[in-house]
Amino acid sequence: MARRPGGFGLMLPARDPETPAYRWLYDAVRGAILRGRLRPGTRLPSTRDLAAQYHLSRGTIVAAFAQLTSEGYVDGTVGSGTYVRAVLPDALLQVDPRTAARAIAHRPRRGISRYGNRVQPFPPLEVRPSRAFRPNVPALDQFPIALWAQLASRRLRRASTRLLLSGDTRGYPPLRQAVADYLATSRGVTCHPDQVMIVAGVQEALYLVARMLIDPGDRVCIEDPGYRGASQLFEAIGARVTAVPVDGDGLALPASRLRGARLVYITPAHQYPLGMAMSLPRRLALLAWARKAGAFIFEDDYDSEYRYSGRPLPALQGLDRSGQVVFAGSFSKVLFPALRLGYLVLPGDLIERFRAARSLTSRYVPLLEQTVLCDFIVEGHFGRHLRRMRQLYAERLAVLLESARHQLSGLLELSSIEAGLQTVAWLPRGIPGEAVADAARARDVEVVPLRRFYRGAMPRDGLQLGFAAVNAREIRRGVTELARILD
Repeated sequence: MARRPGGFGLMLPARDPETPAYRWLYDAVRGAILRGRLRPGTRLPSTRDLAAQYHLSRGTIVAAFAQLTSEGYVDGTVGSGTYVRAVLPDALLQVDPRTAARAIAHRPRRGISRYGNRVQPFPPLEVRPSRAFRPNVPALDQFPIALWAQLASRRLRRASTRLLLSGDTRGYPPLRQAVADYLATSRGVTCHPDQVMIVAGVQEALYLVARMLIDPGDRVCIEDPGYRGASQLFEAIGARVTAVPVDGDGLALPASRLRGARLVYITPAHQYPLGMAMSLPRRLALLAWARKAGAFIFEDDYDSEYRYSGRPLPALQGLDRSGQVVFAGSFSKVLFPALRLGYLVLPGDLIERFRAARSLTSRYVPLLEQTVLCDFIVEGHFGRHLRRMRQLYAERLAVLLESARHQLSGLLELSSIEAGLQTVAWLPRGIPGEAVADAARARDVEVVPLRRFYRGAMPRDGLQLGFAAVNAREIRRGVTELARILD
């Protein structure tokens, strides 16, 4: 391509005094190139001429030209000058939509795995201020973030090369010890720290267990209604998922409902989403079935820390004497969702297999967060925070129940719950939950229809209402809005 003559003065827009000279010159020349004022092949004035014209240091001009050269707008060599390039980087980034559509239409069919074709995205948590009645979220404004920051800062100041280098596949050993002690004391879990694996929440625990214990075509039983994140994952790996109804005592047996199952997923301490606890006879019957069938039980202990009445229910894992139960829990709902830390308690004979599998995927969760959480637990802050939040949530639940008694009597029947961050409200016959949720959303109220958790027939429609993350004033506003919608 022929090079265009230069040597003339370069007219650039006036400089804003607050803009650094280097940035102004770079933006002005780049803009002139993109708008076509400086056409491909045009020779730019020398750095000495530009410096004299605009009363700038030559170093400023050289720096701006160097940036333009590195980004592909100009070419320059010593002794021959600097020229605008024929093909600009911005042109390479602009794709004609019609050309792109034709390329997609004629692209060879991509062959991905059966797992890749089956997997469905799980909706992420929306990042916005909590409102009535957002479920599954703790009171984030009550978390001692300043204290957490102090612990993190202390860890960073004392960080060694070992902390920066690597970690154990199962997790930070002192944290595993702290978790094992906590579970033994508060949940009746029987385990050694070697059996504890620190994971990025219950969802990763589910993924590891599904990959290690289930083959495509195996039968998996889940609760109905139940946690969609579990059923979607089991289906994605090719399992045959069977929904088993629940009643007032938890998963409805007899064991014939579980015939042929390789794994059963349950939430026995606080059934999700209905909230009842699994009775002791049911627990013993389920363990007896698993032992006889050689099957596994995945116990999701997702928010059992928050019990407002009655004695804490010991974990199903603590009753297991044959290694059939895999136990999992998370700190995300107890502390804050962005803390992607949870735990998986494995039967002793599975530890090395799971370590090997983990080493091929995420290896381990970030070590710094593990050390901070360990300090938070060992120094007693975790226990104090739980006690404070248990009292706060009990107060907010009381406000919800009292407000509903006054304003929603005959319109909405709230379930009597003893634990958790949310409750269930039953609708009158003939009122669809989805319609109520749509109307509530228009009034800035968030409720979740129970229909979304059922796979089979739903005996009665209802809503899931969260109260933990919502203050008393917002709870009362939400109840008032629901009363207007349902009246």
